[in-house]
Amino acid sequence: MGSIKFGTSGWRGIIAEDFTFEGVRIVTQAIADYLKAHHEGKKGMVVGYDTRFMGSRFASEAVRVLAGNGIKSFLTKGPTPTPVIAFEILRRKAGGGINITASHNPPEYNGLKFSSSSGEPALPAITREIEKRANEMLLEVAYSELSIEEAKHKGLLEEIEPYSSYTEELKQKIDMSAIRKAQLEIGIDLMYGAARGYIDRILEDAGCTVNVFHNYSDPSFGGRPPDPGKENLTMLINEVKEGNYDLGLALDGDADRFGIVDRDGTFIEPNYIIALLFDYMIRVRGMNGGVARSVATSHLVDAVARHYNMPVYETPVGFKYIGELITTGKILIGGEESAGLSIRGHVPEKDGILTCLLVTEMVAKEGKGLGDLLAGLYKRVGKFVTRREDVQLGDISKKDLANILKKLPGTIAGLSVKDTMDVGGIKLVLENDCWLLIRESGTEPVVRLYGEARDEDELERLMKAGRELVLGKIK
Repeated sequence: MGSIKFGTSGWRGIIAEDFTFEGVRIVTQAIADYLKAHHEGKKGMVVGYDTRFMGSRFASEAVRVLAGNGIKSFLTKGPTPTPVIAFEILRRKAGGGINITASHNPPEYNGLKFSSSSGEPALPAITREIEKRANEMLLEVAYSELSIEEAKHKGLLEEIEPYSSYTEELKQKIDMSAIRKAQLEIGIDLMYGAARGYIDRILEDAGCTVNVFHNYSDPSFGGRPPDPGKENLTMLINEVKEGNYDLGLALDGDADRFGIVDRDGTFIEPNYIIALLFDYMIRVRGMNGGVARSVATSHLVDAVARHYNMPVYETPVGFKYIGELITTGKILIGGEESAGLSIRGHVPEKDGILTCLLVTEMVAKEGKGLGDLLAGLYKRVGKFVTRREDVQLGDISKKDLANILKKLPGTIAGLSVKDTMDVGGIKLVLENDCWLLIRESGTEPVVRLYGEARDEDELERLMKAGRELVLGKIK
């Protein structure tokens, strides 16, 4: 295996090639060293895993190393959603958590995610420290470990079933009576992931008629990444179109990301869900507070904030930055265009289960489809259309791209550049509430191109100009 590198959401790699038992033991030892250095080890660690291949085995290896370092593990008895692990960290006042997950990545991947004692994904300063220690150990392995039997005998392993505590807490944050009164019919695609037995049971208990798809284990995830984007939800979209559903819901492999389908089969982009829920929580629930969004997320969120005179916090890509704002109580809601969302008083981690329930409550209480609710929001704050594209770089090298981005034009697609921001990518803030974000992929020879405008024609011109800029065709 090569060097160990933590990305925006932990260390990930291809199983048996980059992600190995030995690698998990090394990274866990680095985490144990960090915990002991920062006096968090005595609090214990929550350890969980999703439905990916060998997830439970990898989790057991982490438990063995933690036990070898005298750190107790609270190991989940089965596949567990990422937000549930975050909840257990907080509930047990643990020193942090290790989650064996590659979230929405293709089936050949697995990963290890470390969360801090606050329940939020570890910030870069922490992961850099862990990463440095882990890579040092690649040269000279120095981890300690006990067998599972020894760990149990010494009281360093406790198996836990977190379902009840999490779902009971969640029900306090959702208007279950409004959902029960509406008697909704809902289609749910669980994408073979860890959410099975969570959201479907909650909605059934609330009196909904629920039809569940892909609620069984399949390490290949049906041959597709367990990512609830439009392209992977064709079956759910068709089912909603052809059936008599009020709503379609989907969750990714570890249930931190959501996918939402309106009653007519229209896929509703996460950008719009964040804005709709922010508006709903203020207008209908009567709550107050700011909103956080990543740099790649729609400024429709900003328009809602202006409408209610609430602050906006713009963060780099990565939910850990939004999680920090939730922990400090600065925001009412925070979200990313990549389908991550949480709210004040809940876990500082993406929670797709919570989001799906909030959307269900909103539809139940408003008595309208999401398209109608979005049209109403546009009337109040104005319309925004957003798009993301992957631009293949071809013969353009990283050096060429860097030089291109050093010489940015003063106008693009006929729009003046008002501001340029370096935010883990280059964001061009343009006139007329338009913007363009250029982010180089860390894993592929592509550039992520994000754009937003006030209508489709303007957005098309902007994205075309963005592609030309990246490929060096605009001087």
